[in-house]
Amino acid sequence: MKLKHKLKLCLNSVLVCMALAVLPVAYAADTPADTTIPLEKIDINSADAVTIAQVMDGVGMVKAKEIVAHRELNGKFQSIDQLMEVSGIGLATIEKNRNRIMVITN
Repeated sequence: MKLKHKLKLCLNSVLVCMALAVLPVAYAADTPADTTIPLEKIDINSADAVTIAQVMDGVGMVKAKEIVAHRELNGKFQSIDQLMEVSGIGLATIEKNRNRIMVITN
């Protein structure tokens, strides 16, 4: 009887160890890949508000509409840094989006 009990405990321990060994692999398979980086940069001088909001990290629809309104009122942006003229767009927002946006002035 004691031997049967010890075997059962040993088997349970082995099963728990196996489950713990596989858990990180199962978790990694469920973790989605980062799909937020666009394949191409957008031109902030021609993109509409929807596109700007979708591509720029930390810029929602309200701020994207302000970027478009600033562009329509003041003309094309001459540099990415000029985005700081839009209220609520600071250097931190520009820096985290430099790889997502560009300025075409023609």
